[in-house]
Amino acid sequence: MHDSARPCPTDARSRGIPPARLNAALTLLVAAIAFCLAAVADVAPAGAALPPLVPRRVFSTNPSFANAKVSPDGKTLAYLARSKGGTMNLWVRSFASGEQHAVSKDSDGDLFGAEWAADSRHLLFVHDTNGDENYHLKSLDVVTRQIRDLTPFNGVRAASVLTSASHPRQILVGMNLRNPRVLDMYRVDLESGAVTLDTANPGDVTEWAVDSAFVIRACVALDSTNSNTIIRVRDSARSRWRTLQTWPFLDAGQDRDQRIIEFSRDGQSVLLLSPRDTKTTRFVSVDVHTGKVRDALPSDPRADIWCPFDFAGEWSPPVLLKDERTGAVQAYAVQYLKPEWKVLDPSLRTDFAKLERLHDGVPMIDSRDRADRTWVVRYVVDDGPDTYYLWHRATQKAESLFVNVPEWLNQPFTHTQLVTVRARDGLDLPCYLTVPNGVPPKNLPLIVNPHGGPWVRDDWGFNPFAQWLANRGYAVIQPQFRGSTGFGKAFINASIGEEGTGAMQNDVTDAVKWAVDQGIADPRRVAIEGGSYGGYATLSGCAFTPELYACAVDVVGPSNMKTTIESFPPYWKARRKRWLLRLGDVIADSTLNQRISPLFHVDHMRAPILIGHGVNDPRVKIAESEKIVSALRKKGVPVTFVVYPDEGHGFTRPPNIEDFSGRTEDFLAKYLHGRVEPWKKVDGASAELR
Repeated sequence: MHDSARPCPTDARSRGIPPARLNAALTLLVAAIAFCLAAVADVAPAGAALPPLVPRRVFSTNPSFANAKVSPDGKTLAYLARSKGGTMNLWVRSFASGEQHAVSKDSDGDLFGAEWAADSRHLLFVHDTNGDENYHLKSLDVVTRQIRDLTPFNGVRAASVLTSASHPRQILVGMNLRNPRVLDMYRVDLESGAVTLDTANPGDVTEWAVDSAFVIRACVALDSTNSNTIIRVRDSARSRWRTLQTWPFLDAGQDRDQRIIEFSRDGQSVLLLSPRDTKTTRFVSVDVHTGKVRDALPSDPRADIWCPFDFAGEWSPPVLLKDERTGAVQAYAVQYLKPEWKVLDPSLRTDFAKLERLHDGVPMIDSRDRADRTWVVRYVVDDGPDTYYLWHRATQKAESLFVNVPEWLNQPFTHTQLVTVRARDGLDLPCYLTVPNGVPPKNLPLIVNPHGGPWVRDDWGFNPFAQWLANRGYAVIQPQFRGSTGFGKAFINASIGEEGTGAMQNDVTDAVKWAVDQGIADPRRVAIEGGSYGGYATLSGCAFTPELYACAVDVVGPSNMKTTIESFPPYWKARRKRWLLRLGDVIADSTLNQRISPLFHVDHMRAPILIGHGVNDPRVKIAESEKIVSALRKKGVPVTFVVYPDEGHGFTRPPNIEDFSGRTEDFLAKYLHGRVEPWKKVDGASAELR
């Protein structure tokens, strides 16, 4: 579990993510999914008006296309395409000749995301081993088609990739090679593969930034005594670090978001994503010598600047466009319940006006060339696949590329409803509600799906988890409980000391009761399902409100908060204090830990539960599930425990996703009586019943 963890295998979205978001490729596997045309029998109809069952395997196979990125020089398009064998390979297309061909092969394994290096010749991507999160950063030369492991060290995690047009043949990458507890920054030569230590981490740094000369000159650190956020700068690679600004813990908002955007071209100021002096985040330009704000853009009072969900535990870059010549912010997005663009540069307003008319949904600018002539635009909708275009600014014309799942275009998916639930203490909770097509939203079986993190949020867009269950006849509600990010620092701080038996869990309960009071949910047929922190919320729901749930599904959820935090990976040391400040010191205070940890409340738990866990999970050790499974079985509570030896913090291999989804569907149908495509053994799945 971590402040950006979200392992629930069918609960992610398709989006192109830069290589610094090293494990966000996992989300592409789950959310950008391909449709299978095989007919499936409706063996347990919940109502004649429901649409036909969509085969379950569409929620586990790879997309047909994804992750289109234009090279910095504007000459080449890279994208992912599924091979006949089902593996995702990298392809490139020359804009001059129109020729396109694969540059990787099935034997290279699935490639779920890639970014161009600044030289426009190398593509960067990551691999890990069976979910252990010790990522290897690799490069693919699109001319020679050679793949090189740039971080070829066993048991070492690569993270935080930085590139620069001023040094196109080099990259900077974080690794815990010198010390497993800290990520130092290493300079890597893309031609030779040579690796040299560039900047050592003193132990508290979570983020680095370079100036226009590709010199690391700024960083973000967390004070180990009080978890204040510290912005540090230096004048050169040989200069001493000095504190530029300090943000008190309660004023800092969420440290997961990227704080340092970039240096000005002259190196005299730095652009920050700042929560200081406002309710929500905004962009501020700060003088590197005085720490004073030179310029500030207005904040949106409803929502922070949007930093999309990042599975890997890295800070997320905000959704923004910058002028490559001046560094000025041209446009950025906020998201309360749905993304909205704020266009500042008059030269882009015509582009955005035309893009908004071109296609339904929200346009995301996934990639631009350095000259800003060509954009890759991806349209996100909530009831179907993503659609990709090339936007040629000179002609103001769009060129259709592909949809990531062509077979999804005419499927009976439903729209997501944006609702607000009033919590028992008066706090307004943004929520996403998905109900089945074809039947009135009355007296339905309900799944409440608390997200992971807990300091993340659900994003608007196509949600395969919710769509899958809605197709089976369930209503699905996703509460953005207090502590969720994106709604301002007061909303985050309202979660302090409120986990388990407090207001965070009450928010989940209140969302269920709202759905019941509205007549949407049948109170006798309610389940809770979540992963990581959502798994903890699932176990807590069963322990502290046992009368509410007919059954539950927990994926990699902590059962004992003390042992969970004690087993955090060593490179999370800088964030551990922040966890204890928000949660309470469960390590020192055994009474608190026992009060909020479900493991100590199995006597109250009675709902049948399905639990899934990956053996290699570095965030929430499998012992967390093993302990509560043993305790529940001693009390006679029905438990199904499924273990995957080749998975980590959530499930990423398509056969394993399909396997656990099938088991989940059978399980929910047994207790909530929704529709079901019967589970059967999945070839290639590694599941073990324990």
